[in-house]
Amino acid sequence: MDSSNRLNDRPRVLITGASSGIGAQLAKDYLEDGWQVFGCGRNRERLVAIKGINPLIFDIGVRDAVQSAGKQLKKLLGENTLDLIILNAGTCEYIKAPLQFDDQLFERVIHTNLVAVGYCLNAFLPFLSHDGRLALMSSSSIYLALPRAEAYGSSKAAINYLAATLDASFAGHKESEHIRVSVICPGFVDTPLTEKNDFPMPMRVDVHTASKEIRLGLAKGKREIHFPKRFTCLLKLLSILPAGVWRKITLAMAPENKNKDAEL
Repeated sequence: MDSSNRLNDRPRVLITGASSGIGAQLAKDYLEDGWQVFGCGRNRERLVAIKGINPLIFDIGVRDAVQSAGKQLKKLLGENTLDLIILNAGTCEYIKAPLQFDDQLFERVIHTNLVAVGYCLNAFLPFLSHDGRLALMSSSSIYLALPRAEAYGSSKAAINYLAATLDASFAGHKESEHIRVSVICPGFVDTPLTEKNDFPMPMRVDVHTASKEIRLGLAKGKREIHFPKRFTCLLKLLSILPAGVWRKITLAMAPENKNKDAEL
């Protein structure tokens, strides 16, 4: 068998946000596992530094750029299709003063974490095989309403709904009935994005652990991948508390109250 045929036999994955953080580690690990990786990002230097990757350089927030990337992907794939799409790219900003609601921050986060996902779905889904898998990056923040996360939490809650509706919609059409959808809900992961956080991040894991959990979950066909389990299961447990109880807990957690005694 010649080298071109061997290349065609390799499974193929497209990963957005592959220039840093979880996306970069996923790209490296899938390459190590023998996959053909199409890595998407804005930073050309970081992408091409990942040996063996097929780089697609574009901004997911610009529709025309995403459409151009789709055309480039078509040329790279030839007659082949993708086995897996991981829409991982995203951002996080926090609203510090709810009474001075930062609508522009809200718009930026929603655009990057949700609207841009729609751009990518339009451009890349046509290249997913009829028995492939689509994975959307959400967050464990969707399990519990957290202070200052109005924009980020809303965008990720929408991703979960989007994943569920896509899964149902795929099942209703013959040409897509075998496509499966996974949603990924990590806790805190040590990445350049979380380095900006100004609050404690309990049970934080590194990108190697995150990549391992995600790849294992996808290989097992899990619809919801969440980790670390001790943290995410705790959030799920807290989410069933009455709203009034949880509100008192969040008041105690607020920065202005952290040194005060709170009545729980």
